[in-house]
Amino acid sequence: MNTPAHLIVGLSAFGQPGQPRVSGAAVAGALTPDLSLYVMVGVSIYGLGIEPRVVFRELYYSSAWQQVFAFDNSFVLWGVLLGLAVWRRWPVLFAFSGAGFLHLLFDFPLHNHDARMHFWPVSDWVFESPFSYWDNNYYAATIGPLEVGTSLVLCLLMWIRFRTLFMRLAILMLGAAEAMASGIWRYIL
Repeated sequence: MNTPAHLIVGLSAFGQPGQPRVSGAAVAGALTPDLSLYVMVGVSIYGLGIEPRVVFRELYYSSAWQQVFAFDNSFVLWGVLLGLAVWRRWPVLFAFSGAGFLHLLFDFPLHNHDARMHFWPVSDWVFESPFSYWDNNYYAATIGPLEVGTSLVLCLLMWIRFRTLFMRLAILMLGAAEAMASGIWRYIL
């Protein structure tokens, strides 16, 4: 899924009206599995001047980058963190780790050749799904609209739940970001 969709899903599942630390942790957890990608892409393209084509077609698939993705996309590590949050009854950590784990649950069936080692450090196995959220060769033309539609419905439901101006502006921004981001990767690569 696109990152804005992950943020929407994470906030809708784990955010709590009137509890900004919990809601902020949900957004942070939903973002964290993609954060290393943004940092490495940003440094490579804007800091080192590497062409985007090289970044997305070569560096992305390199062992070094895939090892970083294995760490922050590991069901095992996120599961341990979620288990700790449940055991200790820490609502902020529960929102963070729950949203991160949910991110992985949605990514797992929607990545084909760009899949990650989701069971690291137990295994380096990679599940290459027959579906992709961005690649038209793997049904993105069907999945993309479903992702956008689901995200916008969740935004509407959050609009009802969250009543502060700040949260409603955040929800509008997330919905707009998802609407703008959806489908763009099918045309870039």
